[in-house]
Amino acid sequence: MSKPATVGDNLSAHRHGWLKKTNVQKWIFVLLSITPAFGGYLVFTLYPNLLSVYYSFLHWDGIGEPTYVGFKNFVYMFEDPYVWRALGHNLLFMVTIPPAVILISLVLAYVLTNRKYWGSSVFKVFFFFPNVLSTVVIALLWSFIYDGSFGLLNAFLGLIGIEMGDFYWLGEKTALWAIIPPAIWGGVGFYIVIFVNAMVTIPKSLYESALLEGAGHRTRLFTITLPLISPIIRVATLFLALGVIKGFENVLTLTNGGPAGGTDVIGLYMFNIAFGKGSHDYGYASAIGMLLFVILITSKWLSDKWLPNQSIEY
Repeated sequence: MSKPATVGDNLSAHRHGWLKKTNVQKWIFVLLSITPAFGGYLVFTLYPNLLSVYYSFLHWDGIGEPTYVGFKNFVYMFEDPYVWRALGHNLLFMVTIPPAVILISLVLAYVLTNRKYWGSSVFKVFFFFPNVLSTVVIALLWSFIYDGSFGLLNAFLGLIGIEMGDFYWLGEKTALWAIIPPAIWGGVGFYIVIFVNAMVTIPKSLYESALLEGAGHRTRLFTITLPLISPIIRVATLFLALGVIKGFENVLTLTNGGPAGGTDVIGLYMFNIAFGKGSHDYGYASAIGMLLFVILITSKWLSDKWLPNQSIEY
């Protein structure tokens, strides 16, 4: 004789039936999937950024009692000549590094894709190798290359008849320009891979039709390849520009902003204000961070406004 159903059994059956519904299972899966990532974003990204807005109105060394100073940090920031000098260096890097990286990457990617050289796959790995290394390792390698006593650059110039003696390339006269080649060398490989993967998706029939009409490599590059991958180029340019504006690891390792601040950039200046030797002004550093945030947002807006955003379909 079967046992009669109780109220508890009915509730349990109702609960299990609710869990078996497709929509409920879908939302449970979505919540379980996004909660770790979204929780990490809230704790480690959004919350610290919101705190930095609050800190920018304080005078605080990170340990003692904070003092509310209102907009004094921002007023001092706009009167600080070192801020504008650092931003000038950022501007120089932004107009040199991204165009050079994009141009070199596009040319090499086109050659690897459309000219079948022996061992082209080996070249792809070779070009990508710098991206396996961290920015700090790349900077350390180039610091040895630039060394005046046993540097590779002076030795190479000596082989071709240009005697530099013990000239130190990270000295006062050339330090700012010497930072640019390591940044280009470290960034080209990644974008070669991006552009190669974009170019291989272009139908071969388009190139074959262009060949039948007598189009050379230059014509095919500017009339077929570049227009069809223009959205990829636009995103790559944006990422490079934003990375140059906010990045400072390369400069920190090579020169630490020296000599005498001659290579300082805004990210490194903010870092030294907050964590540098003899300086722990979290409030002022946060105010500089707010300026950097505005610059990044403005750069994104300008790129959306001026860079072409229309993809060409085939």
